[in-house]
Amino acid sequence: MSDFWLTSGYHLLDPTEDGRLAVTPAYAAAYWQRPEVAPVEESCDAERALHARLLEDPFLPVLPGDLSAFEDQDAADNYRVVADFIAGLKQAETLERYYASLFTGDGISIPPLFIDQIVHALLRHVLGETTNPLQVRAGELFFRKQRVTVNDGQILVADDETVEMYSETGGFGSLGKMLVEGSASLREVELDVLTEENGDLYWPRSDRFDTVLDLTFARPGLDALCRVMEQWIGQFSGLSVRIHPVQSIRDEKWRWHIGLDAEATALLNDLYNGVEVDDARQENLISLFRLETKDTDALIPEMRGKPIYLGLSKTANDTVTVKPQNLLTNLPLSMAG
Repeated sequence: MSDFWLTSGYHLLDPTEDGRLAVTPAYAAAYWQRPEVAPVEESCDAERALHARLLEDPFLPVLPGDLSAFEDQDAADNYRVVADFIAGLKQAETLERYYASLFTGDGISIPPLFIDQIVHALLRHVLGETTNPLQVRAGELFFRKQRVTVNDGQILVADDETVEMYSETGGFGSLGKMLVEGSASLREVELDVLTEENGDLYWPRSDRFDTVLDLTFARPGLDALCRVMEQWIGQFSGLSVRIHPVQSIRDEKWRWHIGLDAEATALLNDLYNGVEVDDARQENLISLFRLETKDTDALIPEMRGKPIYLGLSKTANDTVTVKPQNLLTNLPLSMAG
């Protein structure tokens, strides 16, 4: 196995004895080097001086007076966003605690990109020393939007940003443009579909996000996604769960479900409540899953011994954006569990 996801920032963090990721000055400093806050030719002396101090001490508090001295108030606003983010990291001490805290308040104030970057690093830690490239590729769904193509029952997902980039730069030529416009399948584009046989090609390309995952029912790619979801839940809750794909929910005692994205959440809610759902909307459902656990005491009493159903859907524009926090915030956990 080779190292992977060098761009995740994981190598700047410090794993703790209890398996968490401690926030380090090096990790915080990486954010002060982002282009949104790095000085440019037009930057004033006050901005340059503050930036130099922050590189020396990334956790240095940024005071209102520091920012009011900036000539460019757009730059000051950018500094304020990054400063609040880093202050939150410092207070939380670990990346897990900070990430979990984002979804317990009244709203999220940090840019969505920062959340994706946190998930990227956390998943790098969760996947650890895995030798399974399909699981690593499946993990990309947690922090990168995917473009979906369905053809003759086969469900393929490719990184949306990569597809866009290749089509714009000519890397895929006219076929790439057709794909972006929704008139071609991933099979018609020269992308490598990751399999158990060719999986080793993933490692040197892990930061390119340019392989395709097959999420067709009973294929290894869908199984890999199940394993990643299990590890993600375990990292935060300590709950040992088993997840496997199902083709439908035929359960008269269906009591709980979790959408892995906004579309799946709305669809499962409507199906559960008996709302009529048209065929086109149902066809957007990519996968269903059944989650079970032997740690029944960790669940609320009414869910002990009962399955939890999960759903993954694509949008009308054939994209899917997974919300991994749903696997944490929507579990029916007992306060005593």
